[in-house]
Amino acid sequence: MSTLYIKNMVCNRCILVVQNELDKIGLDVKDIKLGEVMLGKEPTPEEKAILAKVLIPLGFEIIDDKKSRIIEKIKNVIIEVVHYQENDNKTTLSDVLSDKLHHDYNYLSNLFSEVEGTTIEKYFIAQKIEKVKELLVYDELSLSEIAYRLNYSSVAYLSNQFKKVTGLTPSHFKQIREDRRKPLDEV
Repeated sequence: MSTLYIKNMVCNRCILVVQNELDKIGLDVKDIKLGEVMLGKEPTPEEKAILAKVLIPLGFEIIDDKKSRIIEKIKNVIIEVVHYQENDNKTTLSDVLSDKLHHDYNYLSNLFSEVEGTTIEKYFIAQKIEKVKELLVYDELSLSEIAYRLNYSSVAYLSNQFKKVTGLTPSHFKQIREDRRKPLDEV
């Protein structure tokens, strides 16, 4: 068994794209998830070079150094927590990261800040705000339901954080989005 670490795999569509490229090359994929591919055997240097060549134009990159792998894992855990898991008020992000990555949170935090030039907390907030935008555009949940789903203590706190990051209130963002959409018959 061999593990490849791939940068920028952030969604299920990314997994499908990478899976498709691995299949074309003929690599024996045992498991694939955000940022990681488990192969049945170690790829040859030629196979790795071919894979790198096809992944780069698609926005992906094979990660070889340990620090970059840890950073990518931090990002993928945060993306999973924000975009794919249900509300869990009992667990802090620092506990989740420490448990999943088997490192002390202070080490992870310092490494992330050093390499990315921002904090884990700011990255986490940016992901949450992107999720809020997505949910506002879908228009299926109230702001109160969105706040609950994303573990905000209140709608006011969500609104303040949203405005701080985007410069807009959630309702203004939603209004702008609606103003830009045209009915299909006007396109």
